[in-house]
Amino acid sequence: MRCNFLSNHEMFMELAIEEAKKAKKIGEVPIGAVLVKDNMVISSSYNLRETTQNALGHAEIAVINDACEKLGTWRLEDTVLYVTLEPCPMCAGAIIQSRIPMVVYGAKDPKAGCGGSIYNLLQEERFNHRCEVVDGILQEECSELLKTFFRELRENKKKMEHENKH
Repeated sequence: MRCNFLSNHEMFMELAIEEAKKAKKIGEVPIGAVLVKDNMVISSSYNLRETTQNALGHAEIAVINDACEKLGTWRLEDTVLYVTLEPCPMCAGAIIQSRIPMVVYGAKDPKAGCGGSIYNLLQEERFNHRCEVVDGILQEECSELLKTFFRELRENKKKMEHENKH
């Protein structure tokens, strides 16, 4: 099923990046997501796994939950999900189950990506629903957010270890 929705991928990915920056400000891994329907943002969120101490605290899951509540349905047909990082297996499963027809992501995830990197759950032919996948939208900016976050995390850890030794 192909979504008949035409959008400016870069514009909506910029909004997902803004969500990711909110996550970074509170010490979360900077991943943001935006769900769009009829050229309007229905829901937006960011990672809250550390804040909530909940493994389900991914940006995609938050956006899907919020959109289902707002729209009064679990079927998120005719929507487009924009996310700064390739969805993991859990999020790919939620995307399939909620019938989102298109996923647009920025950075590939070589450790957990299920939109083509490790596996492609989003387009697995054996499932009853598949998504159109567009990758690499604002990839540099999305990747740099993550690289900077983890570099700063490592530097802070080293600094703390050094301070604890003295």
